[in-house]
Amino acid sequence: MSTASTAEPPMVETRHQTRLLTQLRDEGPMSRVELGERLDLPRARVGAEVARLAEVGLVETAGPSASRGGRRSTLVRLAGDLRVLAVDVGATSVGVALTDGSCEVLAHTVEGCDVRQGPHVVLKRVGELAETIRDEAPGRLIAAGIGLPGPVSFAEGMAVAPPIMPGWDRFSVRDHLGGLLGCPITVDNDVNAMALGERHAGVARSTDDLVFVKIGTGIGCGIVLGGKVYRGVAGTAGDIGHIRLDDYGPTCVCGETGCLEAYFGGAALARDGLTLARSGRSGFLADVVADRGAITAQDVGRAAAAGDFGAVNLIRDGGRRLGQVVASLVSFVNPGMVVIGGGVAQLGHSLLAEIRSSVYRRSLPLATGNLPIVLSELGDTAGVIGAAWSATDRAFTLTS
Repeated sequence: MSTASTAEPPMVETRHQTRLLTQLRDEGPMSRVELGERLDLPRARVGAEVARLAEVGLVETAGPSASRGGRRSTLVRLAGDLRVLAVDVGATSVGVALTDGSCEVLAHTVEGCDVRQGPHVVLKRVGELAETIRDEAPGRLIAAGIGLPGPVSFAEGMAVAPPIMPGWDRFSVRDHLGGLLGCPITVDNDVNAMALGERHAGVARSTDDLVFVKIGTGIGCGIVLGGKVYRGVAGTAGDIGHIRLDDYGPTCVCGETGCLEAYFGGAALARDGLTLARSGRSGFLADVVADRGAITAQDVGRAAAAGDFGAVNLIRDGGRRLGQVVASLVSFVNPGMVVIGGGVAQLGHSLLAEIRSSVYRRSLPLATGNLPIVLSELGDTAGVIGAAWSATDRAFTLTS
């Protein structure tokens, strides 16, 4: 039986309280004087807002601040027992994490899970994992966020016509999960969540304009502009996996032909690796098929690392095609950084080198002169950190 509790939705009553909570989440403990300076509020107003938030258990004192001359002020911080549940649903796995109010991960678990089993099965398992993980760091659950591997209507809290998620179309994930957990829920595309995670805790920390590219079973892109995720009018911004590269290319899961995702990504690499094995052009992969009867993207990566010529060419060709699309994004958005993540990104620097080469060759020098193109350092925690960040945004938002 879980010893953790579920709190009522945070009683955030004014815009200033929202700003104060967000400031403490983003910057950590601060004195009332520092809060007043950052938020441009008089000291008396800051004191009144802090007192009200302390009454409802959202903030607490945290000892004396560093001396600025004279009497030292008392630090204010988010309450230590605040908890946020973060969920990252992928095509073949699900990750569940518990964070504190500042989105620091306290507990995290990942397990295999096929999203094609449908929302009832997957979300039931999410609920079970949530109950287990909450025992590891008891506290008051104030919000939850979930990322899904398909187009998501952020406003409605549901996936809409997702190509690889049968049974999820317009299923109200927000209402269903809210019923299970009893707290406010945010639902977003998984790549948007990963982009937020990188923006706040990863290699792109404090970079206000960035592009995050996830290469997993499929390919997606999260765009952060001015420190905020850009979702577009309907929430489909960044769906680069279905940009058409060739009218006569391979068939994609979306039903069209020649999409980027049909050429590259985990599913495409596994397909093409199997072709290499069966044709005899890869002895390494032929041995894998003989042993297991199947090929994964990770097998292709191991073959490439072992110097297998066919596997190396698959990765180079995929990196070149992806770089072609990323170059267009760089020319259009002019980001301060491009971050490459997802399971297939673990193929490493040979893939990264091909992407970089294509982007630098195809984009204007002014756009790429100081543009880092780097691998994610957060791995599978990027999505849960971003989901937690989105959830706290909602929890701390004005409610009256």
